[in-house]
Amino acid sequence: MSISPAEQLSTPVDGVTVLGALSPSRASDFMTCPLLYRFRQVDRLPEPPSPDAVRGTVVHKVLEDLFDRPAVERVPDIALGMLAPAWAALQEAEPELAEMLPEAERASWMASCRTVLERYFTIEDPSRLDPAERELYVEAVLDSKLLLRGFVDRLDVAPTGEVRVVDYKTGRAPRPGFEAKALFQMKFYALVWWKVRGEVPAMLQLLYLGSGEVLRYEPDEADLRATERKVEAIWQAIRTAERTGDWRPSPSKLCSWCAHQALCPEFGGTPPPLPQPPAEQG
Repeated sequence: MSISPAEQLSTPVDGVTVLGALSPSRASDFMTCPLLYRFRQVDRLPEPPSPDAVRGTVVHKVLEDLFDRPAVERVPDIALGMLAPAWAALQEAEPELAEMLPEAERASWMASCRTVLERYFTIEDPSRLDPAERELYVEAVLDSKLLLRGFVDRLDVAPTGEVRVVDYKTGRAPRPGFEAKALFQMKFYALVWWKVRGEVPAMLQLLYLGSGEVLRYEPDEADLRATERKVEAIWQAIRTAERTGDWRPSPSKLCSWCAHQALCPEFGGTPPPLPQPPAEQG
């Protein structure tokens, strides 16, 4: 029997004792591969830092801090000058990142960070924006007592009150017909906002800095009700896996990037024994 997220989370939220918590990342993990969800959320296995993921962290930090500057200073040269300090601060906070790349590859990696950041300025002009929030933590408890939570990269509010939820992606935009997975995260945040504020965001916007493309979507209440049903179904599937211990792998092209192949039955591995509840531990 595994230790469920519901058991790990016992603090009431706004006076309501929640039964579990789910973020868009963990929900996406389970939809991609239940065993990946288990490795990350139940076993909490460490994963080596990925150069692509760390690039995203550094660029996100620069874009967050860029809006602390006056509008006239939100220009490419200043943003590019913020990259090295952001990378240095991240290495200070997480010293293990210094070993992520061989020294011979570090210059090209930093150049890729600059390329991604420069492409941002081809998509929008930050000097004309005044975000209401950046790196905003949002949470809401559904009627089922499931807590939804996560961080929104940016929230824009028009003078007339319309809300736009914005997320930066340092990769490339999905091919036509494959947008649904990308939009799930944004609809998840829109659902939380709707539950907390009682209003549906006017626009969900994904900025793909890897390809210079923008994916926009205008949700409505029907979309968010469908998203709520999907989230609840994912959670029930997770709870079933917790009860049965059946965390089966779901092979796909994404397996090539998985850090846990050595433990996956699809690659001849054996997952570690499931953690035991605290009462059953010696």
